[in-house]
Amino acid sequence: MTVRVALVLSLIALCAVSAAAQVQTQTHNAQAVTKPPVANTQTPVAAQPQAPAATPVAVPAGQARVHDIRPGPGVTAVKMLSSYAPSLANTAGDTQVYILEGKEPGGTVFVAGGTHGNEIAGIMASIVLVEHARPQKGRLIVIPHANNSAITDVDPERPGPKTIALTTPSGERQFLYGSRRTKATDQGAPDPPKYLHPNPKSTEELPGTEARNLNRAYPGVANGTLTQRIAWGIMQLLKAEHVTVAFDFHEAGPDSRLAWMVVANPKNLETAAAAVLELESLGLTMKLEPSSETFRGLSHREWGDETPAQTYLFETPSPSMVNDTKGVDFVNDPKLPLSKRVGGQLASFMAVIAAYNADAPAGAVVTLADVPAMKDVEKTGVGSFLR
Repeated sequence: MTVRVALVLSLIALCAVSAAAQVQTQTHNAQAVTKPPVANTQTPVAAQPQAPAATPVAVPAGQARVHDIRPGPGVTAVKMLSSYAPSLANTAGDTQVYILEGKEPGGTVFVAGGTHGNEIAGIMASIVLVEHARPQKGRLIVIPHANNSAITDVDPERPGPKTIALTTPSGERQFLYGSRRTKATDQGAPDPPKYLHPNPKSTEELPGTEARNLNRAYPGVANGTLTQRIAWGIMQLLKAEHVTVAFDFHEAGPDSRLAWMVVANPKNLETAAAAVLELESLGLTMKLEPSSETFRGLSHREWGDETPAQTYLFETPSPSMVNDTKGVDFVNDPKLPLSKRVGGQLASFMAVIAAYNADAPAGAVVTLADVPAMKDVEKTGVGSFLR
């Protein structure tokens, strides 16, 4: 057994012990595990039972927000999420899907930014991929604004600026800063008194507003609320495009246990552990945790359970994820600048891709060029990698 393999197996064992000892909480993307992780595999897990669809929800008509995203040389097609889920057409939840296809065949990688509209490092890391990355083998599919309704709203708990400004080679550009949840007037139904995911394994009773949290809604409902329709659309994309590796980019509070964390579906925990070790060698310490069995509706859990894809979620610490945001510099915080957080997201992304490629069949390898290195993003800023 090589030293590296031994380290990976030790890290997985530590994850299992740590997760088993956790007390399940209801914070942000809290995860806990109730069963030991299994070996990395690409075999689909049987879909978890879901409650039957209720009476179709009358979601209000709306227009999808169009953002200042400038496709780079790697982009080969742009479509709307409604092409996978027609019930999203003419709603505020429809959103742009960017496809970057390499010249050689390979696997398909999916990235979602903007699940929560106030977690800007994930959004900006996604936009950097659209504007800068070039696949050589395989495909990269990116949705920078997974919840395109949330990005148009103000978070009542942690209000922020309407936009953030970044200096780019073409001048100053503005990017929207939004809310954690779908805009209430877009949802099509009032918030329930309490929210409990319909999966019978779910044990988490959450505030009713969490019905508008996209990362509590998977696998979604085709004719449900707007949040459920968005979740359904992303799930249909994963299936239709035969995605092999999927990522959800997030942020957490600076003092949250989730800060600097990789959350992985148990079936691909070994790959995640290898990536975490590689990141450590680069000077970035990321914690690792497996998806919970009983906290349902989260991307890494439901995507991985219902499709063959390996699934991951990243959490970087944002200075804006605090109770009082007055006086907070969302971009140039001295301890946690946006450049450090975006660099961490991209480094984690590339480390997982490298670990995935190490075990992938030759025809499923994904090779990406021009993804900025963490040290370069920190040195020159996020804007220098935008068009």
